[in-house]
Amino acid sequence: MTRRRWIADEVAGDLAFITGAHAAHISRVLRGAIGQEFDIVTPSGVRSGRITSIEDERVEFALGDAILSNALPRVTIFLSVFKFDRMEWAIEKCTELGVARIVPVISQRTEKHLASAAPKRFERWLRIASQASEQSRRPSVPEILAPIKLKNALDIDGNARIVLSESEKEIMLKHLFDARAADVLLAFGPEGGWTPEELKSFVACGWKPASLGTTILRAETAAIAATAIAISQLQ
Repeated sequence: MTRRRWIADEVAGDLAFITGAHAAHISRVLRGAIGQEFDIVTPSGVRSGRITSIEDERVEFALGDAILSNALPRVTIFLSVFKFDRMEWAIEKCTELGVARIVPVISQRTEKHLASAAPKRFERWLRIASQASEQSRRPSVPEILAPIKLKNALDIDGNARIVLSESEKEIMLKHLFDARAADVLLAFGPEGGWTPEELKSFVACGWKPASLGTTILRAETAAIAATAIAISQLQ
C-alpha cells in the first residue's frame, strides 16, 4: 500500500514536524499513532518518517532513509494573471503535472482589479501548490514567485523559452522541444491573449512563438495542455 506523503513544516536534523491543520488531520482524521510511518518531503529530498510524538497541532517524525523519486523536468510556466478561480485551478493542475516554477505575470490585458489584488493571493497560491504536491506525491513543491510585470520577466534565462500565441499558425509546441533542454520556460497570455506589442517584445528577447492547435483555448486550458505536452516530451 502506498504511504501518505506530507511536506514538512519544520526540519531539525533527523526530526521533522507537521503543524497546524495537517497535524490535526493526521491526529483526528487519520488517527495517527506513535510508530506509524509516512513519507516526508524535506528540503533535502523525500525521506521515510516515523511518528514519535503526536498532538492535535503538532506531529513529530523521526526521519529515516531517503526515498528515491524520479526527477521532474524543470519546466517554468509564466501565467499572465487572469480570473483567480480559473488561475488557481491551473496552478493546482500544473503542479500535479510537475512544473518546477510558476511565475504570475502582469500583462497589458490583465484586468486592473486582478493586477492590484494578485499580491494578496500569493499565500493562497502557495497553499494550493503545497496541497497539490502532497496529493500527487511530488518530490518537491514548485517555486511560486510574487507577481511581476511582463517586462521584468522577459529576460529570465532558460534553455528553451516559448511563448504560446494564438497568432502563430505554423510552429506547433510539440516540435520545439529538445530532450536535452534542462530548463524550459512557457508563457501564457491572459483572457484576450498577448497584445501584438507584447509578442514583438518576446521575439526581440529570443522567445519562440508556438501554437497548441487551431482551436481557441481558455488560459487555464492552454496552461494545463502545454504543461502536459512539455513534461511528456522531456521525461
